[in-house]
Amino acid sequence: MPQFTDVPVTDAGSIALLTQYFSDRASTFPSSGGYRTTFPPPEQFVPPRGLFLLVSEESQPRTFVGCGGIRRIDDGADGAVRFEAKHLWLQPQVRGRGWGSLLLAELEKRARQFGATELVLDTNSSLEAAGRLYQRSGYVDVPPYNDNPNATNWYRKSLG
Repeated sequence: MPQFTDVPVTDAGSIALLTQYFSDRASTFPSSGGYRTTFPPPEQFVPPRGLFLLVSEESQPRTFVGCGGIRRIDDGADGAVRFEAKHLWLQPQVRGRGWGSLLLAELEKRARQFGATELVLDTNSSLEAAGRLYQRSGYVDVPPYNDNPNATNWYRKSLG
């Protein structure tokens, strides 16, 4: 089972995993314009406005194999307290174990603890497994809520 550790996004483990994530995306990105790497602004991932988690195996708690974060963004027009999930990624050797679902559920739980009533995220259609994960987890398609040049799909889930 995975273990989740709350760390600063500037932590060495965070930077190492984000670097792997960005490299992985850049090497497989379908657009000729390429993948635009943007490291998350550290101040957006500090409680209670957000957090960043590293994923490890319970048997090896200091060997990190994945990451993901949440951050508060502009509230919805309907008054919803909106958080965004960012940089959900697992190393290839732990994919297929259901850990993506567990990481997403943990981020949703943490967002609720910060008062979120909805969670949004964006992805690229080339990440088919991610799209299936989000849909299975109750996320619905929404119009773009940001101008992320890497995204082709935007999702929302009510946490209420």
